[in-house]
Amino acid sequence: MSTDPLTPARTAMTTPTGADLAAAGLVAPDYAGRHLGGVLPAVADALGVPDVPGGAAARARLGLPRAQRACVVLVDGLGQHNLAERAGHAPFLRSLLAASAPLSAGYPSTTAASLGSFGTGAEPGRTGMVGYTARNPRTGGLANLVSWDGAGPAREWQRETTVFERVTAAGVPVTSVGPARFAGSGLTEAALRGGSYRAAEPLADRVDVALFELMGPALVYLYWGDVDKIGHHHGWGSRQWGDALSALDRELGRLARSLPTGTSLIVTADHGMVDVDRSQRWDVARTPALSEGVQLVAGEPRAVHVHVPAGDDVRERSEEVALRWRETLGDAALVALGDHAVEAGWFGDVAEHVRPLIGDVVVAMRGRATVVDSRTQSKGSMDLVGVHGSLTPAEMAVPFLTVHA
Repeated sequence: MSTDPLTPARTAMTTPTGADLAAAGLVAPDYAGRHLGGVLPAVADALGVPDVPGGAAARARLGLPRAQRACVVLVDGLGQHNLAERAGHAPFLRSLLAASAPLSAGYPSTTAASLGSFGTGAEPGRTGMVGYTARNPRTGGLANLVSWDGAGPAREWQRETTVFERVTAAGVPVTSVGPARFAGSGLTEAALRGGSYRAAEPLADRVDVALFELMGPALVYLYWGDVDKIGHHHGWGSRQWGDALSALDRELGRLARSLPTGTSLIVTADHGMVDVDRSQRWDVARTPALSEGVQLVAGEPRAVHVHVPAGDDVRERSEEVALRWRETLGDAALVALGDHAVEAGWFGDVAEHVRPLIGDVVVAMRGRATVVDSRTQSKGSMDLVGVHGSLTPAEMAVPFLTVHA
């Protein structure tokens, strides 16, 4: 058993403090500061769109000038730390790093949660985008918030007005540029509804579409997912990841050089990535101390939602489960009751309808450790090399790079 001071045997569960996070090598989401959720409200304010909540304050924090048009590029999986470490593969992006400061993702640091905040300006506790998977309160089963399997109508799950809806209502054209399979998908409808969608596959084609749409006043959003995909399968320290970063860098450099006058280009990401340590992986299905008293495990290997059966004694049973998980995982995780994670602000402001989506126990993994559950996860998903979701700086910090033509 670990002797880490964060994991003493059989002690009461308390709300994690900032000191607890720092001692664990973790960081809290900066929802009130330079947060990913401020990007689109700031851009909208820069374009002169009125009445976007938090837009003027976000623009002041991010230092965006007024503009006639804007292109926002979100690169899935391109964390600030990952980019800085592999910057030799990206001369264009490297040239922007020195004059920039990163943004904070929210918790969990994963695509569904980050796109929810990016698209609405609201925290995961408001959007209900609380993980790769979440318990659907209507069915009791898992909802996948990327593929949208088991989640039901997107507008019922994610109820916040999107920034794109506000911008289009103000008369500014909005175009999303991405793969055809994402047009009208559940995740797109939940987080990025509003405006039009232009399908394009290779990155060069997406850049061409974006430049066409920027011929007049507009907000263009361009998504690129290959960096994340390759990181998952090969790791962010791999040769393949470096090649993917180089290819991205060339096209973003071409985009920047081709911008019409009066355009702001913003490059950001949804989360960073760590490469797993296979010796620090637990399978709930094969670990009785983790499965005992647990009804459902949701979330992802770096950010776990643990649900216990409903009942009058749910708090007591949640504490028992939390203590077992803490003792089993030792210094590989920071384990908190769901209520304590909410109190600590991990999910931001939490709406009443979102609270049931958050686990009775919430687990943020440390270092390069993971928790999987072979009862509900495929072998391929459990064998991923690059992962994300937790509160480590490598997963939480994302770039905010700008060019103003």
